[in-house]
Amino acid sequence: MKAKITLIISIGLLFPIALKAQKKETLNFSTYLNEVREKNLNYAAQKYNVSMAEASILTASIFPDPQLEMETSDNGVSKRMGYTIGTSLSWTLELGRKRKARIETAKNQAEYTKLLLQDFLRNLVADASLGYIEALKTKALVDVQKDSYLSMQKLAQSDSIRYKLGAISQVTSKQSRLEASSLLNDLYMAESSSRQAFSALSIFLGKDLEEKSINGDFKAFSRDFNPEDLILEAVNNRTDLLASKQNINTAASLVKLEKANRVIDLGLSLGAEHNTWATNEIAPSPAVNAVKLGASIPLKFSNRRNADLKIAEMGHMQAETEYKQIENSVRTEVMQAYQQYHATQKQLKQFDNGMLSEAKNILDGISYSYQRGENSILEVLNAQRTYNDIRQRYIETLAENAVALVELERKTGIWDIDF
Repeated sequence: MKAKITLIISIGLLFPIALKAQKKETLNFSTYLNEVREKNLNYAAQKYNVSMAEASILTASIFPDPQLEMETSDNGVSKRMGYTIGTSLSWTLELGRKRKARIETAKNQAEYTKLLLQDFLRNLVADASLGYIEALKTKALVDVQKDSYLSMQKLAQSDSIRYKLGAISQVTSKQSRLEASSLLNDLYMAESSSRQAFSALSIFLGKDLEEKSINGDFKAFSRDFNPEDLILEAVNNRTDLLASKQNINTAASLVKLEKANRVIDLGLSLGAEHNTWATNEIAPSPAVNAVKLGASIPLKFSNRRNADLKIAEMGHMQAETEYKQIENSVRTEVMQAYQQYHATQKQLKQFDNGMLSEAKNILDGISYSYQRGENSILEVLNAQRTYNDIRQRYIETLAENAVALVELERKTGIWDIDF
């Protein structure tokens, strides 16, 4: 008896623990975005570009390495004229501020790479948000399908009882049961879509997702914007436009570098030689030490062909043209995104004006009349389908509005979304 009591107590203690274990952990939107910024593999790979660009600055600042040469010679084989041993140190003296031009170019390139990384993150956050919205939408659609199925299943059970009592025909009973089975299939499809949308979030997180729950309020995607202010914000802050402007500076520094490379460099050398005793009977000579200084001046006939400089100058003009094109595209994209967002806001107002409640009232009224034998099962099914369709369209419109806001803030280069 005592063992039985102990077993019951143990089961009672473990039962809340089991329920707690079954409860899914919630992955809210802000936590999700923080993990995307920290763990996304594509973003982590893009960061290496910045590190490599910064390392290029150190490479550009390096001076030319000196050269150490050593040589020896026999001044006269079998003539006993002695040997010569020499060493020299040579170094290239860069003129035209080549090193400064290299460093400036590398710094501009590094800044350009940083802006590209920021732009990558801008698009990554927006894409990850769209993935979360899609997962949240499919989850809400599952709830709608489940509610519809349970409602129809309840009606089918009621019709089965009424048929046995002779209140309705067998055909009517079968019709409601068939509709419940159809809604169950729709529920299975909705659950599959929801699981797929949730699994797709692992692409942004860089890892397989454990079974978690997501939440969020679609009604939080409501903002008031002035389109002119949005365009000004985009022109001043969009990272791809800032990167394009920085690319102009990089192209200008490449022009300076090519001009500097056209300046000749001096080759300087310093050496010492030691000649040993010459014991030749005709021309004997003592040991001699010599010091040598030298300079070499390259003859740059290649400067007559300034193809590299022309290419750099055309690259600079190309960068300026691309900036103007991107600026025009930014203005157009912002206006299009604003118009799309404004349109979805209008659609939501239609639902908020009573479409959902009216459809629900109609369904309840027809269902009540059907229970009293005043309406046919077809009228109930049509009302149920209409109500389900409106609920689904409402959720889809909420999601479209959220997507439109994400795209608008992506195109503008701002971000304040949290729900």
